[in-house]
Amino acid sequence: MIISRTPYRLSFFGGGTDYNSWYETNGGLVLAVGLAHYCYITVRELPPFFEHKHRIVYSKMEHVQNINEIDHPSVRACLEYKNILKGLEVHYDGDLPARSGIGSSSSFTVGLLNSLACFKGEEFSKIELAKQAIHIEQNKLSEYVGVQDQIMAANGGFQEINLNKNEPWKISKMNLSNDYLKELESYILFGFSGISRLADKHAKRKIENIDNKKTDQQLHRILDITKEARNLFAKNDDFKKIGMLLNKSWIEKKSLASGVSNDYIDEIYDVAISNGAFGGKLMGAGGGGFFFFIAPPKHHKKIKKSLSKIKVWVPFKIDHEGTQIIFRNGQNEI
Repeated sequence: MIISRTPYRLSFFGGGTDYNSWYETNGGLVLAVGLAHYCYITVRELPPFFEHKHRIVYSKMEHVQNINEIDHPSVRACLEYKNILKGLEVHYDGDLPARSGIGSSSSFTVGLLNSLACFKGEEFSKIELAKQAIHIEQNKLSEYVGVQDQIMAANGGFQEINLNKNEPWKISKMNLSNDYLKELESYILFGFSGISRLADKHAKRKIENIDNKKTDQQLHRILDITKEARNLFAKNDDFKKIGMLLNKSWIEKKSLASGVSNDYIDEIYDVAISNGAFGGKLMGAGGGGFFFFIAPPKHHKKIKKSLSKIKVWVPFKIDHEGTQIIFRNGQNEI
């Protein structure tokens, strides 16, 4: 039995500039962190005692003879990609809900690829696992995704993702002091709106608008804001300045496609700002999912009390490890 643990992600700045159709022409930059909340994928060989060859367990349970009969698109694509011949059981558990703007689909894909590699006795770097996941999601499944989710799921940490024209993407760890990171964690409020959504339709609209050059100005402004935020983080600067930049970025993000925000979402955001938050955003492609806000800790209680529409507040902590094998054939790995 193999168990992988893979973080979800929180994107501070630069979302939207990581779509290939944008950064391959204009360049892109993303600042993001891995979340210390995880996707767990268990893989084990399924003995030939059953009528089925493969068992896949997530929000539903599948029993199939052939890989091409698997409904779950990522499981089907990953098993085909890894040329799995033996019968397998694949089991998913997650700390946070799917379809909530935290990159859960890519965390699933990266985690499954990691578990399958371990199952086959293969070793890949975190960069290579991210590249494999990008290939599967973009080319095998034709999903409307960028590249930040897979990179962050594989690597974790606080990363600067540079997306240069005509060059492979590169990541570098942000040089922040431990004290600064701990203070940053204390400033962030992370709450679930209670709305799960399919990211695909919102991401599709964004990509269509990029292809039609309808959002060039907004994405250029988001890129400029992200560069400014990178400089502030690099100086371990004041969180009020960073929060105000986040507010500017959210205004631009809302205009990238219809449906990113709505009256319900706008009301949550406005109430948080009026009760002391410096800035924030709805995570992911939009339409629902998790909010995060940067606010002085002294205002957290007031903000939470004012936001009854936030169903659950989740402790925020940064993951620094990325995807890991935590259990292998009877042995704990961490």
